[in-house]
Amino acid sequence: MTDSTAADSDVARLVEEILPDITELRRALHRRPELMFEEHETSSRVVAELQARSIEHIAGLARGTGVLAHLPGGDGEPIGLRADMDALPIEEATGKSWTSEHPGRMHACGHDGHTAILVGTARVLSEIAARRGLPRPVTLLFQPGEEGGGGGRLMVEEGALDGSRLGPPLERIYGLHGWPTLRLGHVATRPGPMLAASDAFEIVVGGTGGHAALPHLLHNPVEAAAAMVSALAALPAVAASATDSAVVSTTAIHGGHAFNVIPETVRLKGTVRTLRRETRELLHEAIRRTCEGAAAARGCRVEVRIDAGFPVTVNDPICCNRFDTVMERTFGSDRLESFPEPTMGSEDFSYYGERIPACFYALGLQAEGESPVPPLHSPYFDFDDRALATGIRAMVALALEG
Repeated sequence: MTDSTAADSDVARLVEEILPDITELRRALHRRPELMFEEHETSSRVVAELQARSIEHIAGLARGTGVLAHLPGGDGEPIGLRADMDALPIEEATGKSWTSEHPGRMHACGHDGHTAILVGTARVLSEIAARRGLPRPVTLLFQPGEEGGGGGRLMVEEGALDGSRLGPPLERIYGLHGWPTLRLGHVATRPGPMLAASDAFEIVVGGTGGHAALPHLLHNPVEAAAAMVSALAALPAVAASATDSAVVSTTAIHGGHAFNVIPETVRLKGTVRTLRRETRELLHEAIRRTCEGAAAARGCRVEVRIDAGFPVTVNDPICCNRFDTVMERTFGSDRLESFPEPTMGSEDFSYYGERIPACFYALGLQAEGESPVPPLHSPYFDFDDRALATGIRAMVALALEG
């Protein structure tokens, strides 16, 4: 048996030993979901796990619930491993015995699984460090507020990457996400853009209200808003390259109360998703022009506000090559897949990739021959506990070799 094979066997055995505990932790976190920046109980559970193994850490980051942990190592390049912790404001409908105990909140995006995996990774790495030491320093980032809160940006701003809070400056970082359409036990990534930038817009259309029987005397903001909705949906086809991807979706429209009254104002809300900075800028300007034109044509006024959200999640090619090499050696080529194309979902892991080389990867949840896994953010979604071992082994392998 080679040293490498022996090490793999040792890691696999350690993972199997802790798997019952990590499974119970995952289900405990699932029962007690907490929304962004409210992850106090989750953060306390993480801290208790770290304290039990004397792993150096600091808590209270990113508006109070972020946790940073560090395991010292040899002279290899320091790396970071990240998990997000927050849940969503969704009423759970899974019917599982570990279903949410908090009405209107659930772990519909698998962050309970991500957190449990990183806790398991900490336990395995701590054991390996005690036995033979680690080849490089490893920093673990337990991040709050991913679901729209930009907790990743706060972690960066508060020194999670630059060594100012704990451990040395990081050379690269890895993060994972449970993926409902990827086969269970498989992992996948891709170099370059993997997830889209996500921006939000709000449009206020002002007109002249009055009796619906007298439209010729008024300026109807409902008609102007309706024209905007159609025009906005068509924008990606004219503002983005044919080889690029972009989405403009209007998701809310509010205006008026009575069937016979033309209202004074109508409000629209929606989202813009892009994969390139240039396309993002073009679409922002196109949205403004389109709305101003539609309003002017109907004698209405318009105010357009676009709030920049998460940047594009871009994977560093060298990091991706390292990931592929390590995963192929750990699991075999049959369990390593190429992420086929970028998705228009977004992730605030993107903030880490803006500062240091980063690789975000998918962890498969779809068991062969079983019913399709419900999509992320569905009230029926639940992280598959059978994926925990693969996630821990992947993160440990990256810490040791990535």
